[in-house]
Amino acid sequence: MDMTVEPQVENNIEPKMLFKARVMKVSLAGAVLDIGIGKPALLHVSQIVAPDETQNKKVDEILKVDDEIDAWVKKITRRDGEQRIEMTMIKPLDMEWREIKVGETVKGKVVRLEKFGAFVEIGAERPGLVHISEMAHGYVKVPSDVVKEGDEIEAQIIDVNRRKKQIKLSMKAIQPEPEKEIEEKTVAPSAPVYSAPSGAPKRERKPGRKPRKSFEEDNSALLESINETAEPEPTSMELAMRAAMEKAKDRKQKQETRKSKASSTEQEEILARTLENKVQTN
Repeated sequence: MDMTVEPQVENNIEPKMLFKARVMKVSLAGAVLDIGIGKPALLHVSQIVAPDETQNKKVDEILKVDDEIDAWVKKITRRDGEQRIEMTMIKPLDMEWREIKVGETVKGKVVRLEKFGAFVEIGAERPGLVHISEMAHGYVKVPSDVVKEGDEIEAQIIDVNRRKKQIKLSMKAIQPEPEKEIEEKTVAPSAPVYSAPSGAPKRERKPGRKPRKSFEEDNSALLESINETAEPEPTSMELAMRAAMEKAKDRKQKQETRKSKASSTEQEEILARTLENKVQTN
């Protein structure tokens, strides 16, 4: 914010203060100004700006003695025990890079909208960027749903990159977070339980008679009996093994039959040879 200062003591002077100054002297190096404190201030040629905002003109083409101009305090130094005040006609920034701090809340004006966010002039060398994801806690389709050019907004500085000269801002950082909705769990109503009327007579059980099983008990008993008696169907592997065992059994039986036949034939031959030998001997 500009601060126009009337005549005052020099100890109260601070950088960026705005003075209504009168030109006392003009030279090639600049000008000497009277800022109303009883002590002259210096205006260097590099800090002189023409009404058309050009800086390439000569000093005497821009300033004349007794001209009244707006001038800001640029710097205050001490030399040889004396205070030296340097002025500028270039309006200083509200926020220098060294003054920009993360976490600070600033006010600014939306100067440009893009698909990814909005640029906000906060008085720094470069405008800050409010990314679309930092505009609100909820979903934002396009930046124009939240702001438009010319809007005055408040935002918080969330990042500063002095090397790249980038300032990141957040609007949602200073907005209250929406209350979390509590999900109510719906419980299915339980089935009504039937109970006999209080005045209804109770049926007496006959002595020696077993209590009747419930439907569920009968079903479970039936299933158990089926599971006990029913044999599981053989698998294909079991069937193949059974068939192989049957074939092996048949082969064994055939081999035994052939062996018994061969044995009986051999015995008959031995018997026949024995008889022949006896006949020949006689």
